[in-house]
Amino acid sequence: MTLRRPILVLLILLMFSGCARREMPPEPIRPPGKGPMPARLGFTIQAGAFSKAENAARLTSRLNREGLSAYYFVYRTGLFKVRFGNFKTAEAAAERAGRLAEKGIIEQYWVVNPREYAIALRGEKGEGYVRDEIVRTARSFIGVPYLWGGDSADEGFDCSGFTMAVYQYNGLMLPRSSRDQSEMGTPVGRNRLERGDLVFFSTNNTGKVSHVGVYIGGGRFIHAPGRGKRIGIESLDSKYYSARYAGGRSLL
Repeated sequence: MTLRRPILVLLILLMFSGCARREMPPEPIRPPGKGPMPARLGFTIQAGAFSKAENAARLTSRLNREGLSAYYFVYRTGLFKVRFGNFKTAEAAAERAGRLAEKGIIEQYWVVNPREYAIALRGEKGEGYVRDEIVRTARSFIGVPYLWGGDSADEGFDCSGFTMAVYQYNGLMLPRSSRDQSEMGTPVGRNRLERGDLVFFSTNNTGKVSHVGVYIGGGRFIHAPGRGKRIGIESLDSKYYSARYAGGRSLL
């Protein structure tokens, strides 16, 4: 009898521990803790002057195939330019640009100094200035057709090309996929989101982050909806995005 009692107690404990495992909440969609902050961008190269986004996107793709992190942006209404690369010195940037020009990939170019990025003025003008510039950059893309063309919709490449471009233009490097972007910075509650934060969604029925946008205040965000659509503003309270909301992150 004394030998059977410990065995009985052990079986009961195992039964309860099994129930506990089954009743645990599912794994969260995004990491709950703080992740790495974006690295600051060094010298970069600016090239091209295109009246059509399609031509800017074509050069962007070509440069990405060269192993450079490239994106296009709205220089002013009706004109697109391309920026690419991340160099420690202006000389290194100019040397690489020269080789690309010799191959006929680019023509005229400009080396962008890191002091020109919004993030470089954070100490002087404050965080609010950087946030406003991120939103201003995102707004400049409204109405532009999405043309980055991701390698895998499941990884969220379609939308994250847009957020990467917005942040990179302001001097901050982001990873390429929405899932990786969701692991950066500090988690922010929905009622504490600030302009320029990133908002994430699970849109592919996998329970994982697959979409991202730039929060602009007032419960709204700007995003690239997907291939064949134009970049625009959406509400977090819309039926579709409210049901798929996966959290926000501050990267500043």
